[in-house]
Amino acid sequence: MARSKSSKRWLREHFNDVHVKRAQKEGYRSRAVFKLIEIDERDRLLRPGATVLDLGAAPGGFSQYAATKVGTQGRVVATDILTMEPLDGVIFIQGDFLEDAVLQAIQAAMGEAAADLVLSDMAPNISGVDAVDQPRAMYLAELALDTALHVLKPDGDFLVKLFQGEGFDAYVRTLRSHFTAVKIRKPQASRARSREVYALARGLVRRT
Repeated sequence: MARSKSSKRWLREHFNDVHVKRAQKEGYRSRAVFKLIEIDERDRLLRPGATVLDLGAAPGGFSQYAATKVGTQGRVVATDILTMEPLDGVIFIQGDFLEDAVLQAIQAAMGEAAADLVLSDMAPNISGVDAVDQPRAMYLAELALDTALHVLKPDGDFLVKLFQGEGFDAYVRTLRSHFTAVKIRKPQASRARSREVYALARGLVRRT
């Protein structure tokens, strides 16, 4: 089947992308890692000894970088419904984190420690129809937040990919009701024409 003009354009952009070439050169699994690196360098998210949960982790770029930052005293737990090749310093759990058994496996992998940081770079398969894609993207973000609220320690942080559009402002307001500070970041590695941004929610507030 012949490729559409849009898919040909994406392939051309992808293979000419400076971040794709840099990821290949530096041994990272995806160009997305440079989004996390930029945010981490600016906001100092990752630190030695931290416990990190990476939702929708495959192919593993975020986890790969996180493992180098938390070191041997830290712990990175990654989960995805897709398979992911093993990574040093990363515990991978395949399955749907909405299922109780998978969530229990995640919590067991983290041990007695609650998460210091939850990462979510999840995005739906893009159809090109905004009325379909945006609700799907917001649904994934809501699921990620719900999981973060269950596994984060008090004062823990949450980094989630969002797409600007319907539901975005309401979601950010919800974040602000649970965390002490919320910032919106647009890393340079995000394509300029994309509506993709990252919400960084810091300092989970535990309410009794």
